[in-house]
Amino acid sequence: MSTTFAQRVLALGAAALLGGVLAVAIQAHRGSAASTGLPVPVGAPGGDWYEALAGVAVGLPRRSACGYRISPKTLGVAEPVLPCGAQIYVAYGSKRALTQVVAHELSARGRELELTPALARKLGLGGVRQVHWAYARD
Repeated sequence: MSTTFAQRVLALGAAALLGGVLAVAIQAHRGSAASTGLPVPVGAPGGDWYEALAGVAVGLPRRSACGYRISPKTLGVAEPVLPCGAQIYVAYGSKRALTQVVAHELSARGRELELTPALARKLGLGGVRQVHWAYARD
């Protein structure tokens, strides 16, 4: 076996080992969400989460246009464009929650997203505030 061939085999082995280490590191980084069994947040292109002006939904019907029964314990959002049932993460301050689109009807003008009262309590959101959201990907 020539020295040049041995160096090439060694270089290929080192590259394969480095690739394996990187794959494990990336999986460990993603594992924080994946190990909980929850979907991974997927933000806007470039990795940032989307921003939206959000408030607490008032006067939601008992049954939304999406067909969901809305109760005082319902964790969800009203959003006029996303499909019913779309799973998204909503973050406010240091808290975030996995939720879904349960309605399309917005109760106040100027808002892009409305949280059910239960979800707003969970996130500590009061009034109308800027929130961040991302799609949930399995």
